[in-house]
Amino acid sequence: MTGADRSQETIPSPAPPRRAAGLFDRAGWKRERREDEEDKVAFPELFFDLVFVFTAIELSHRLAGHYSLTGFVQAIVLILAVWWVWIFTTWVTNWLDPDKPPVRAMLFVLMFAGLLLSTSIGEAFEEKALIFAGAYVAMQVGRSLFALYALYGHSPDEFDNLLRTTCWLLLSAPFWIAGALIGGEAQLFLWIAALTIEYLAPVLNFRVPGLGRSGIEDWDILGAHMAERCALFVIICLGETVLASGRTLVSLELTPAIFALFAASFAITVSMWWIYFRFGQERAAERIEKDATPGDVARTIFTYAHIPIVAGIILCAVGDELVLKHPTGETDFKTASAVLGGPAVFLLGNLWIKGAVAPRLPPSHLGGLALLAVIAPFAFFAEPYQLFLASLGVLVIVAVWEYISLKALAATGEGENHSE
Repeated sequence: MTGADRSQETIPSPAPPRRAAGLFDRAGWKRERREDEEDKVAFPELFFDLVFVFTAIELSHRLAGHYSLTGFVQAIVLILAVWWVWIFTTWVTNWLDPDKPPVRAMLFVLMFAGLLLSTSIGEAFEEKALIFAGAYVAMQVGRSLFALYALYGHSPDEFDNLLRTTCWLLLSAPFWIAGALIGGEAQLFLWIAALTIEYLAPVLNFRVPGLGRSGIEDWDILGAHMAERCALFVIICLGETVLASGRTLVSLELTPAIFALFAASFAITVSMWWIYFRFGQERAAERIEKDATPGDVARTIFTYAHIPIVAGIILCAVGDELVLKHPTGETDFKTASAVLGGPAVFLLGNLWIKGAVAPRLPPSHLGGLALLAVIAPFAFFAEPYQLFLASLGVLVIVAVWEYISLKALAATGEGENHSE
């Protein structure tokens, strides 16, 4: 190289130091996409979930105390509302970093509103309807408006998605408030209309006149984070069944028969844990991370497919309480539907998830549903404790069947591509 060449050579200047994100630097509020921490659930998220431990208890307690056709429909409405406010918050914290003080403060505000929501569940269709509706709307709309502020100006795709989402939530909000103010039968129909609007929104890709539709296939998803968040919510619900059984046991005389049924109740909870977690959340997360349309897969697996799992666990908790209190005698419809319906709905949810990430449906779950269908006609000829033990037997069969099948597939090298 000649001297002339050296004189013309450009010496790169050092890069300017990276400026630390300030408290109100909204660009720094986004969750970083880092390989080593992509599945990390932040402590503020876990703290936020504490409210939903109480919420799950209130839901099962209300269903047990209002177990009629109307009470059942009301319980479904409340479960869907609770799940919707939780999963929408989970989607937002998939984009925003809960370790940033403003985002953390948002979660704390939502936590307080969630506490009001939970305490009103028992009388959500009576005196506390406005508290429930007001807390729900405040959480849904308030969180979305905060996310819009956080994403404005530096994350146009996410901002547009949240803007359309907010429009749908604003559309449903008057139905919640009007239902609470009017009360009576109209309240139930108006709240069902509100939920219909909100649950249709993702299916329609949040299409809004003048704003178009959200390209959900392009959504930036941390699959591992979403999988872990939903798994933690399932643990909350499973923990509620343990608490419900323990609460019932405290009020009863501890005879050998009651102790045996309490052990069976615990075994049902363990079986559900095994069926849900033995498959492994990692596979669902990996499917999302590798899929060409991760947002669409995440919407199916986490937004919708977990609903029957949560509902099934809550229904199982009701069945545990009913059988522990009245283990012998005739089996009424309330007990039979809870004892058999809970495991059936739970298995349907797992079937939905596992079928979405594998090329075929798991035979063990189909077999379990078939067994429950066979048992159902004989439900009213059995005593409650006998039906209870039969449902436990079905869940154990499904868990063992799936375990053996997965182990056999792993031995042949096919386990990674099949659910069984």
